[in-house]
Amino acid sequence: MPRLCRSCDATSDGESRLCARCGSRLSVSHPDLLTLAIAHVDCDAFYASVEKRDHPELAAKPLIIGGGTRGVVSTACYIARLSGVRSAMPMFKARKLCPEAVIMKPDMAKYVAESRRIRALMADLSPLVEPLSIDEAALDLSGTEALHRAPPAVMLARLARRVEQEIGVTISIGLSHNRLLAKLAAERDKPRGFSVIGSEAPDLLANEPISLLPGIGPAATARLTALGLTRLGQLQRLDAEGAIRLLGPDGPALVRRARGEDDRRVVPVRETKSISSETTFDQDISNPAELEAILWRLAEKLGGRLRRADYAAGGITLKLKTAQFALRTRSQRLPVPTALPELLFQAGRGLLTRETDGTAFRLIGLGAQPLRPAVEADPIDLADPDSERRVARQQAMDRLRDRFGATIIGRGRGFQP
Repeated sequence: MPRLCRSCDATSDGESRLCARCGSRLSVSHPDLLTLAIAHVDCDAFYASVEKRDHPELAAKPLIIGGGTRGVVSTACYIARLSGVRSAMPMFKARKLCPEAVIMKPDMAKYVAESRRIRALMADLSPLVEPLSIDEAALDLSGTEALHRAPPAVMLARLARRVEQEIGVTISIGLSHNRLLAKLAAERDKPRGFSVIGSEAPDLLANEPISLLPGIGPAATARLTALGLTRLGQLQRLDAEGAIRLLGPDGPALVRRARGEDDRRVVPVRETKSISSETTFDQDISNPAELEAILWRLAEKLGGRLRRADYAAGGITLKLKTAQFALRTRSQRLPVPTALPELLFQAGRGLLTRETDGTAFRLIGLGAQPLRPAVEADPIDLADPDSERRVARQQAMDRLRDRFGATIIGRGRGFQP
């Protein structure tokens, strides 16, 4: 059975995990190891790993990335996860489970920058890299062996070492013959893992719970359980007619996934449909002036994200959640696309004013949708003599922030008393 040393790329057919060349025990073995080409790469506790890299004194401490007492956990390091802390968990619950944890607010600009660096390393392996989120991507390395003079498994092991050495975080890799199985493989051996699923997939999946499949959440699990379906093997045994009768029109597709079948291709470009920024308050807020101050800060964040991504807002969406968790969304098209905070704020404030009727809110968000290319943003308006100066001011501020940091300059509206 082929075995690959993940530390030095040596391959062998032996059973020993100890590499004869370098002595490392970090290896991966599978009958199909050197023939598979579809990979799923997932950064390990990405936000927390970046912060631990930048703050070595936190290396041995539980770390939770999240905000406030009423927000949710963005990421928890693996030490904190031992106490039961999980992503998307309410912060108050995470604090109870792990009271000794260090809490840090997310620094999204930093995480996006590191994500781009990692993605650039992936692009060195193959042009077929499909970002799935800020910290994971699918890769198709088919046909790259002649270019790299090494099979995909070897190149992925090298990628893991480069990310760890150059970026300072670790990744977990799943390798298979399709995207679904590669993703499932990546989740089997975290952190710093390298797992392979090949032709044994149906037998391997048969005894797994149905919730293992991506997209099968608690509600779907409950519905399937009510039908007596709790294991993937039970789904595998259904024919097309039985799947439709029992599960409806989507039944056959679910059966195919339970068997490990997936014909999706890796698409290197995913269209971004919206960009947004939101915040959850520590205490409910009904005061219009306080809400406007927070809306301004969201407009600044949104504008920065749009400009960094080379987009402009063709419209804006205001999101509000009341103290009773009722969601309100209000949208408006803009006269011209913009990425300037003051114009995003003006449009958002118009929507907000109509909602500030004494209602207490626990969350506010501002989003850009539809997105337009950056070249369409903020055209010079001869009827507005300040239009050109607004763009120039923002460009000057961006240059200063790029050079000296985000807090080096700001507008008076953004300063808190």
